[in-house]
Amino acid sequence: MILATANPGKIIEMREILMDFGVEVLSRRDIGIDIDIDETGASYTENALLKASAICIASGFPSIADDSGLEVKALGGEPGVCSSIYGGERLNDEERCSYLLKKMENREQRNAKFVCVIVCVYPDGRQFMAKGECNGEIVFSPRGTAGFGYDPIFLVNGTGRTMAELLPEEKNALSHRGTALRALRDLMNSEQLW
Repeated sequence: MILATANPGKIIEMREILMDFGVEVLSRRDIGIDIDIDETGASYTENALLKASAICIASGFPSIADDSGLEVKALGGEPGVCSSIYGGERLNDEERCSYLLKKMENREQRNAKFVCVIVCVYPDGRQFMAKGECNGEIVFSPRGTAGFGYDPIFLVNGTGRTMAELLPEEKNALSHRGTALRALRDLMNSEQLW
């Protein structure tokens, strides 16, 4: 399986989770594919499908892609599918978190969720999709040093910790991406594809 993402944090997480399934996973860079894929879809599913299809065509191997984002209730679901460019394409993760926290000033409603859609595309055209969510709330200031993206400002329901304060195995067990990958595994097991 070829991972369509170029995000180093996602590659690490997806490899760790998929290793448990006995699947050999390579990143697109591992096999020398360095193409830009415009995420022009209006939904997580459309963006994941764009990425998985492009890498499947370029590599000739089954490809797995995800698209994920943070949805904050008080912000009407923002940043959503625009999570990776929220506040501007040039912002880094820390600046993006600061931007979101600034927008959350003086808001009592802090409920949020991470959403992930995983798509697997085979060279013969078969497609499989699964979705995962993780509920929580936005904290008032960043906590923790692990993870990436919005992890330091997302308090996972029932843990008392942000995603960035969880151990990798804890995060993988609770995260939207882990949930989606396990659902994809179950779907593909039922089709006897692993």
